[in-house]
Amino acid sequence: MAGSGDPVEAWQALVTSLGEAGRRIAEAELSEIERADGIRALARALSNQLGRLEADDAKPELVPFNLWRQKFYMDNPDFLYWVAEIAKGGRYRITGTAKHAVFASVNVYAGSGLKADTVARVTSDDLKLDAEGRFSLTLGGPEAEAGGPWVAIPEGANMVWVRQFYDDPALMDGSCSIVRLDAVAAPPLIEPTRFGRRLANLAVTMDTASKVMARTGSARDTEVRNEVREWSEMKGGAVYTEPGIHYQRGAWELKEGEALVIEGRLVPARHFTVLLYSRFLNSLDYRNRPVSLTRPRMATDAEGRFRIVLAGENPGVPNWLDTEGRPFGLFVIRWLQPSETPELPVARVVRLSDLKA
Repeated sequence: MAGSGDPVEAWQALVTSLGEAGRRIAEAELSEIERADGIRALARALSNQLGRLEADDAKPELVPFNLWRQKFYMDNPDFLYWVAEIAKGGRYRITGTAKHAVFASVNVYAGSGLKADTVARVTSDDLKLDAEGRFSLTLGGPEAEAGGPWVAIPEGANMVWVRQFYDDPALMDGSCSIVRLDAVAAPPLIEPTRFGRRLANLAVTMDTASKVMARTGSARDTEVRNEVREWSEMKGGAVYTEPGIHYQRGAWELKEGEALVIEGRLVPARHFTVLLYSRFLNSLDYRNRPVSLTRPRMATDAEGRFRIVLAGENPGVPNWLDTEGRPFGLFVIRWLQPSETPELPVARVVRLSDLKA
């Protein structure tokens, strides 16, 4: 973690980083609406990270992560996330339900902020789910005492992420919780150096995040418009991402009355989703608008080919995703464990009137 551990010094670093974050958004070439959206993205990121500032090693919690008020770094409304912190030498049990999830994973990380490594991993292929989708997993301690699925806690591990993937948003009813099994004393009223370092790490995270947001938010962003590309930067996975996902991405840049048509072919995969994002890496308003598609919700032809339409109004055709009228935004296509390398979809700009006709 960053910083000397002095809480006052860390607080001042955080205040400075927030001021710089706002300045970066203010200096980007943005409309009034987009500038406000950029500041909202910063506020969401801060809320997200403040929710993880404190951790109770004696009574850890699996806290829901990346909800709509705390979107941060390409959240995904087709996933459920929970995050907890664990202590060296601890023994824990995770229990939950994943009845309607098409895939679930438990990843143990070592690191902090935006830098971490996966050091242990269990998926729903390894867990024993009963008829109601309930599962249990023991972390740490002797394997002989686990009485079921177990994973060791490697040296340096300090975080656990639980993910569940869903095809149907109406069935996202999963849950999970964590308890510490070994006896541990109540923590002190505060550990000043530890708290100061966590606060300093928050300042570094916000500084880094704001630089990324300002870069993608700028009109000078190098993202190729109205095309799809292989997201090569994600090959092999990135920090806090699920291994085994093949990523494709692109950006739309549309004038009033235009739409972007994306055409491709589905290959068998554990999970497939297309999702729209703002230029500040927040998913669009999935609570009120159609901004994502999964395989079962997508219309295809007999050969498995699809046509997705990105537009600011409903053109009355299948597979429409709502850009909210944004002239610019990002889209990401995710293939979880595809049976073959997916072909790169092609994109073209068309008139909305032509689609309606």
